[in-house]
Formats: sequence, C-alpha cells, structure tokens
Amino acid sequence: MAGMAGALSGIALGADPVRAATAAPRAQGWQAVPAPGSTPASQLRRIAAATTQLAWAVGEEGLAGPSRGRALAMLWNGSTWTKTDLSHLAHSRLSDVAGTSSASAWSVGMPTGTASPLLRWDGTTWRPAAFPGQGESGVRLDGVAVGADGQVWACGSRGGAARLLHGDGQQWRWLDPLPVAGASLYRVVLGASGEVWVAGDQASGGGWSGLVARWNGTWTVLPPITGARLSVSDLHPAGPDDVWAVGTDAGVGGPPGRPGNPVLGHWDGTAWTRVQPGFVVGSLTGVAADVQGRAAWISGWNYQDQARSTYLRRDGDTWTVVRGPAGAAAPYLNDVTPVPGTAGYWSAGMTGSAPFPPTEAYTERFEA
Repeated sequence: MAGMAGALSGIALGADPVRAATAAPRAQGWQAVPAPGSTPASQLRRIAAATTQLAWAVGEEGLAGPSRGRALAMLWNGSTWTKTDLSHLAHSRLSDVAGTSSASAWSVGMPTGTASPLLRWDGTTWRPAAFPGQGESGVRLDGVAVGADGQVWACGSRGGAARLLHGDGQQWRWLDPLPVAGASLYRVVLGASGEVWVAGDQASGGGWSGLVARWNGTWTVLPPITGARLSVSDLHPAGPDDVWAVGTDAGVGGPPGRPGNPVLGHWDGTAWTRVQPGFVVGSLTGVAADVQGRAAWISGWNYQDQARSTYLRRDGDTWTVVRGPAGAAAPYLNDVTPVPGTAGYWSAGMTGSAPFPPTEAYTERFEA
C-alpha cells in the first residue's frame, strides 16, 4: 500500500508513460445527435453499439424532486434514436448495456424494490431474464459485458460480497466472491485474451479507493488507486501490462454536489501511474478503444469549461483535451463507446451538468 501511494503521488509529466496536454477547442468530428422522447430530468448512463445500424443507450427519466424516476432506453436504427417502450418494467434506472447483435444484447438496472434485474433485448424491447438470486434482497447488478461468443458477464454483489454472474443466456452461475472487503463493482470489461476485468471502489479508512481486478478462473486484484473518495468508472485493458482506468476523486468535505477531480491512471504491470488529464476539476467517465484495441477516447466533464462536451483523445503518446460540437447546452457525458469495425464512436449523457429539469438525454457521434 505504501509503495503504491508513492507511485501514485508523482504526476509530473516527465515521469508519466503518457503525457497529457490541452488543445485549443475543436469539434474534431463530434456532432450532437438528437435523442428525443425522454421526460426531464433524464440522462443516458451507458451506450453500446453493435454496428453502424444498431446501438442501444440506457439510463433514467422523470427525475424530479424526491422521485427515483423510471428506466429509460433508446434504440439507434441507423438514422434516428427512438425511445423504447418500458411500460412493462418497474425499474427506476438502467445502469449499463452491452450488445453484439440484435440477438445478443443485455442490460442491468435498479428496480423499485431491493433486487436488480437482468434484462435481455428481444428485438423490440427489454425483457427480464431469469438467473440465480433473481428477486433476492441485496442482489445488485451494476455492469454487463457480452463477448463475441455470446457469453454474458455481469458484475455486482450477492450475499454481501462483490461478484461476477456468468452465463450464456440459458445457464447462469455466480463466481467466487472478489477477495476484497467493502468492494463495489460498477463496470465489467472483456480483455483481448479472454480475461474479465472489473472496476469500482473499495473501503479505505474513512473513504474509498479505486478498485481494478481481473478474473481468469481466479481473481487477481491490482493495488488500489489511492484517493480520499476515489471511484473507477471505466477501464480499458489492452493487455495485462497496459490498462487505463478513469474515474473521479470526490475529495473530502464540501457542499452537496461538490465537483471532484478527474482521475486518469495507467497500469504497466507493476504499478499505477497517475496522468494529468489536462483539467483539474470534473470527472472522467468512459474509455473507448480503436480498431487496434488501444485506448483511444475518454469521455469526461470539465467543471471549469462547460460550454461544450469534453473528451480526451490519444494522439500517439499524448492525451489531448478535445471539445465537442458548439451549440450544445453544457452537456455532461457519462460514456463513450466504439462502433465495431469502424473508426466511429458514440457518446452519451445529458444536456446539463445535473439530473434536474430541464436536463434531457443526450448523445454525440464521431465520424472520422
């Protein structure tokens, strides 16, 4: 732990494996794409693309006052986003989505009660899928990933421990608990060599630190990314010695809604190194790879410059701040994802920096 703290304390650019820089504002191919039909306040939390003609985005809508809102889902058909009818569901949020085809797409979310659902796309809408522990109090599913082989991986918790749920759509099993006390998992990602990676946070003193771990039949837990209240929201493992993690350190104290500090970390197989992202107040939320499998784009939010959406783009050995299209109303991005087989990307979030009316669901698309 002490060694890790020392490794993370030095963030001078000269010591980083990848330097960070700030570019002048530019659109660089990002364009706002209307995502109509949601009830303010609403936001899209995650987005996934199977082809240029098929993508899904999920989140929540109808947030007002003490309301927990309702689950929100959008479908891209190659030309427009349309709102998916979820009137048959009683969920307050869809937290994640993943899909490789119309026959292999999955989502997870939060119900009105205490147990999370697992949902499968039927070609028209999302339907509940049965799994061990379904409806059980304390079962929580926060992230989902789908492989090209149709295997499904969901991360969350059961029995008071962080776990993975694995299945093929018919048969499911919970894997061994993650051997970390006080762990919460928010994201699950499939590595190029078949391993499964998870990200979240773990209890640390009076706060929490960033958590990254790998499953390949047994758990390997990487040293924590230390911070006062630091959570990892997404990661990209190009290999066991080349992992990028992004998130936010909320810090200590401050008023409700206090902006945190963006976190960008790189694992080289031995230690984490923190990289300056080019701005100091805000968050980093998602990572997307290019067609070569290298981390290429990061979505974020710059509290001190909210005129446009904010990204980090990898240019060789440098991460550069890139701005989204002009004219959007201070959007907050929650995620970014590639369009398979292309040089294109989607991002998703909300039109404002906070989920209160009149904030609405929002997407942007990048075309090279």
